[in-house]
Amino acid sequence: MKRDTLAEQTPPTDSSTSSPPLVLGPHWALPALLAALSVLGPFSIDTYLPAFSGISTSLAASPLQMQQTLSAYLLAFAFMNLFHGALADSFGRRPVVLWGVAAFGLASVGCALAQSAEQLIFFRAMQGMSAGASMVVSRAIIRDVFAPTQAQKVMSQVTLYFGLAPAIAPIVGGWLYTLLGWHSIFWFMALLGAGLWLVNWRVLPETLPIADRQPLRLKPLIQGYMELGLSARFLLLAVSSALPFNGMFVYILASPEFLGGHLQLAPTQFFWMFLCAIGGIMLGATASGRMAGVLAPKKQIRFGFLTMAVASVINISLNAAGLYHPILAIVPLGIFSFGWAVVMPPITLLVLDMNPTRRGMASSLQACITSAANGVVAGVIVPLVMHSSLTMSLASASFWAIGLGAWLYLHKRWPELGRNI
Repeated sequence: MKRDTLAEQTPPTDSSTSSPPLVLGPHWALPALLAALSVLGPFSIDTYLPAFSGISTSLAASPLQMQQTLSAYLLAFAFMNLFHGALADSFGRRPVVLWGVAAFGLASVGCALAQSAEQLIFFRAMQGMSAGASMVVSRAIIRDVFAPTQAQKVMSQVTLYFGLAPAIAPIVGGWLYTLLGWHSIFWFMALLGAGLWLVNWRVLPETLPIADRQPLRLKPLIQGYMELGLSARFLLLAVSSALPFNGMFVYILASPEFLGGHLQLAPTQFFWMFLCAIGGIMLGATASGRMAGVLAPKKQIRFGFLTMAVASVINISLNAAGLYHPILAIVPLGIFSFGWAVVMPPITLLVLDMNPTRRGMASSLQACITSAANGVVAGVIVPLVMHSSLTMSLASASFWAIGLGAWLYLHKRWPELGRNI
């Protein structure tokens, strides 16, 4: 039987994008590569969390300095995301991905060789500045190559791995730390970056034709960001995707306190929460892919938000009643993860299609908003709510509620948004 190839897939239907170059290989090859690119950033956020105590002891770092290694990464990640997409719109997708992955690998080496907390903070910031390139540009590539229905199916696969990364990363980091020490975590990241660079150098196509590239000039660039940043439609779409993710992310960031303190689980039992979150994301992303071309994006998003609502109500009720059994505490997180994975792909595609000639810029600004929200949650919200399982459940539900409010306002002001398949 003849294998399907990416070259046989239907190209984007909007007239602003030229036909993409032929991409040889099995139909799953490019989606798998883009999924791998998308997880580099979120994976490197959480991989070293299990080694916090060991790093702190080794480098004589205070708790504040350890928190700064995370905040520096997230803030640099958010800031640089503003530029990755614009650079990709001007110079092409491939060069930005290759330079970004190479810089990430070198920064990881710097983290592994750090001799002080200050050096680790610096190189973590360098990791953050470079890691976003692969995530931002991979989203733009999806819409460069695929028509809307197929793009949602591919975006669902990417969402699956994007959501899996924060759940799997602490497990990988914990094993590396236990077996080989904290330095091995960053050496692993360096090897991951090197391997990903080699694969992309060999097989990643350039999907933005020269004729469609935008001049890299400061004034038009600022004007473009101003137009997007002042667009209520864009901002509401960005908020409706960024905030619900933190309903799950808050538990991942606070996992040592939540699982070890509130649920009294041993470190070897922590994986149950991550498996539950992984299962929810996998099922949700699969469901979103199956819905593509069958249900209108608006109906999919409504279903996802309703699912998260059910999970939030169950979670708050159980915590208010003082029921702290691990199964009762963890299962609602899996349901919530399912809902988020259903919502994310169609909303992301609506963002990218707002300006077909500046998809890189739209992806950049969306990623910047998401990263900034993650940074605030990591540095401010989690330390405030982690000491009580009830306040954690209320914080999670609040992120969902803000995202829902943004989507409901979008529905009211632009009722045609997401109506068509």
